[in-house]
Amino acid sequence: MTVDVRKLPTGFGRLWTAQTVSSLGDGVTHAALPLLALTLTRDPMALAVVTAVGTLPWLLFGVLGGALVDRWDRRRTMWVTDAGRAVVLAIPAAAAALDMLSIPLLAAVAFLLGLGGLFFDTAATAYLPDLLGREPALLERANSRLRGTQTAASGFAGPPAGSALLVLGRAVPLLADAVSFALSALLVRSLPAAPRPVPQARESLLRQARAGASYVFRDRLLLGLALRPAVGNIAFLAVETVLALFAHDRLGIDTIGFGLLLTAEATGGLLGAGIASFLGRRLGTGTALTCTAAVEGLAILGLAAAPNPYVAGLALAVCGAGMGATMVLGPSLRQAIVPGHLMGRVASTSRMLAMCAAPFGALLGGWLATTYDVRTPLYTAAGLLLTMTAVTSTMTSNRRVEAALRAAGLPDDPDRSESGDPVREGAV
Repeated sequence: MTVDVRKLPTGFGRLWTAQTVSSLGDGVTHAALPLLALTLTRDPMALAVVTAVGTLPWLLFGVLGGALVDRWDRRRTMWVTDAGRAVVLAIPAAAAALDMLSIPLLAAVAFLLGLGGLFFDTAATAYLPDLLGREPALLERANSRLRGTQTAASGFAGPPAGSALLVLGRAVPLLADAVSFALSALLVRSLPAAPRPVPQARESLLRQARAGASYVFRDRLLLGLALRPAVGNIAFLAVETVLALFAHDRLGIDTIGFGLLLTAEATGGLLGAGIASFLGRRLGTGTALTCTAAVEGLAILGLAAAPNPYVAGLALAVCGAGMGATMVLGPSLRQAIVPGHLMGRVASTSRMLAMCAAPFGALLGGWLATTYDVRTPLYTAAGLLLTMTAVTSTMTSNRRVEAALRAAGLPDDPDRSESGDPVREGAV
């Protein structure tokens, strides 16, 4: 049987719409939560807690969450999680309306939203191959659309909408996000039922979580796919920590100009997500991943040496394009080669590594800027990215990708048609 990679099942459209609506709500809350906290306190530590606590679920429960997702029905996990997040957001909305909002309540909400994100994102990653099959070209096309709309909704539309809605009242952006989660839950609930995970001998949750993590660390290709975002997060957080200071002090960029810099990066991300599948077809997935990683490092090097805002904006756009393509190609390959019963644990292990690495990058960037110079974190980040690219290049080579696809019962990567010709349907 053949499948035209240009056509995606009807169910994917509902999943795509659900994630777009949810991402828009995420962008609203991402902007509104710190602004709401700012109406309650000027204590920098309290504000930092509200921002940082949302990442704690990944650090505390990442692999365990993946093990639970592998035990549960993935579609049900997604819609129940989104329904739960809608209820969670209704609580601070009511508190804001009653003038009972507090920093501890906002921190608790941020934590619960992060916990919901852990389960939803992991389940969605594991569900996509259930819905589409494991054909890499089809997964890349689907992930390209998901990534592109997520960037547009949460990066472009959501934050300004959140700021604007806050003017109407403190409860309004929270209610808007609650509605987005409720709509997403309804859409996800209407998706086709996926095959339930194959029952296995009853093992403890910790043992199953350990098995998933071991699967990643024993497989050089999966380890390479996990190391790149982990090291990348160290580098990018080092850059992000000092970017505003660098832009103001060295490039003379004002607040509006800094917003345009971030928009340039997001625009590049949209472009990269859009051309990821093309790069995979032309270069092979392994080579494409190595090239996009190298582009990220070279772009940050260009940012560090930028003499003016225009060069800096171009460098960030190029870096964003590399990141956008990587965020499509890497997960698509992982979804194609990982056995279905391990997908949740493998995905959550990779994500947890990236999340755990992020705080080190922020600390590194701050220390380097304080000890040396504001450009030093940028040069260091570029060096980290390029070194990581060289170290992992053989781990994610085309030859290794082809071997993994053959082992998964799929066609070799180079055989993917460059013109969108029909390809064989992979086994679910």
